[in-house]
Amino acid sequence: MYSPAYYAACTVGGMLSCGVTHTAVTPLDVLKCNMQIDPSKYKNITSAFKTTIKEQGIKGFTRGWSPTLIGYSAQGAFKYGLYEYAKKYYSDIVGPENAAKYKTLIYLAGSASAEIVADVALCPMEAVKVRVQTQPGFARGLSDGLPKIIRSEGVRGLFKGIVPLWGRQIPYTMMKFATFENTVELIYKKVIPKPKEECSEPVQLGVSFAGGYIAGIFCAVISHPADNLVSFLNNAKGATVSDAVSRLGLWGLLTRGLPLRIFMIGTLTGAQWVIYDAVKVLAGLPTTGGASPAPAVSA
Repeated sequence: MYSPAYYAACTVGGMLSCGVTHTAVTPLDVLKCNMQIDPSKYKNITSAFKTTIKEQGIKGFTRGWSPTLIGYSAQGAFKYGLYEYAKKYYSDIVGPENAAKYKTLIYLAGSASAEIVADVALCPMEAVKVRVQTQPGFARGLSDGLPKIIRSEGVRGLFKGIVPLWGRQIPYTMMKFATFENTVELIYKKVIPKPKEECSEPVQLGVSFAGGYIAGIFCAVISHPADNLVSFLNNAKGATVSDAVSRLGLWGLLTRGLPLRIFMIGTLTGAQWVIYDAVKVLAGLPTTGGASPAPAVSA
């Protein structure tokens, strides 16, 4: 625990959990992004599905899979690996005797710190992904989409969405980790009739999925307005926040595509925690949550 090998396992687990799950839900992401960008054309889920089939065929639902895989793998590696490090760091600051008292603050601070770095790795791929998914004919994928943006807007064009991305992802990740950690602890206290240490690995992974799904619902709601902004700003050169509000309206900014995103993020987050904790189990480490954040062993 808390050795370089421990953080390496967490980094690999995060890379797999985010990369695999986000790539798997690419079809839903295509629908969501197009509903956010062009609400008059993609009025609802059914309309978006039919329009995509008609104009792009089945292959249209796979658009953007390569920048999604690379971008979210990089993001997950930093997010989970740095979160585990930051959680121990902040626990050491408050001391083991106070870690349980300030556990939620530790989860919030640790996840926010990790996400700031993780989003820098994600941002260029997110810019390419949104263009490929919402502008048919812009590019086939990453190999031609990335150089096309660089030629037209420079490297800065890949990072113009970093502030709204932070606005989406930092609250999202803070909610994700704090809700998950506290939900898992509550499940072991109130639902499971025996301590976590006495539960089988399948039961612990089941708790991870339940805690992750619940956390994902909260994540989707709190980060949805910023998600709409990220999609809108990355879709058009020179687009501004005021343009997005004018096009979508305040209510649309808050709700456009939200039901689909709740389903997508809830499922995705639950699956992420299962994959992440499965990697930890395979490495001989305990699953996440269910105990005080105070480190039991010094690095």
